[in-house]
Amino acid sequence: MIYILMGVSGSGKSTVGQMLADRLHCGFHDADSFHSDANKAKMHAGIPLTDDDRWPWLDAMRAAIDAARAEGRTHVFTCSALRQVYRDRLLPADGGVTFVFMKGDASTIGSRLSARTDHFFNPALLQSQFETLEEPCDALVLDIRRTPEALVEDILEKCPPASAACSGKAP
Repeated sequence: MIYILMGVSGSGKSTVGQMLADRLHCGFHDADSFHSDANKAKMHAGIPLTDDDRWPWLDAMRAAIDAARAEGRTHVFTCSALRQVYRDRLLPADGGVTFVFMKGDASTIGSRLSARTDHFFNPALLQSQFETLEEPCDALVLDIRRTPEALVEDILEKCPPASAACSGKAP
C-alpha cells in the first residue's frame, strides 16, 4: 500500500505523513527530498516552478513509488501534487496508491507558513499554489484544522493498509 499525502505547502503533509509512517512501521519520503537544488533555490527566491521543473521531480518520486511497490512495502510519501496531471504521473497504471488531500484555507495555512523558519519554501508562493490547485475527486479529503493525531486516525480508519480502496470521504 502506498499513501501520498498531498496539498499546498504548509498543510501538514510532512507532519502527518511521518506520524502515519511511524504508526504503520513503514518507510517515509517527503517530496522535498526529490527536488533538485535548482528547484529549491527557485522556491526559496519566491519563483514558482514550471511544469518543466516538476517533471524530473515527479519522475524521481514515481521511481521510488515503483520500487516500494515492487518490494511489496507499505510506504508513505508526501507531495504537493497540486494538479491532476501530476497525480496521474505518480499513479501506476494498476493503481495501488491512495491519495490523501490535506485540505485547508489560505488563512490557516498562511499563518502556519509565517511561523516556519526552517524551510526553503517562500510563503509568497502560497497564493500561486492555491491558484494551481485542482482539488482531487478521488482522494480521502481531510480537514487540516484537526490535530495531526486525529488526521492519522482518519487515514487508518478510512484507508487501512490492508485495503487497496479508500472511501475518499473524511469523517
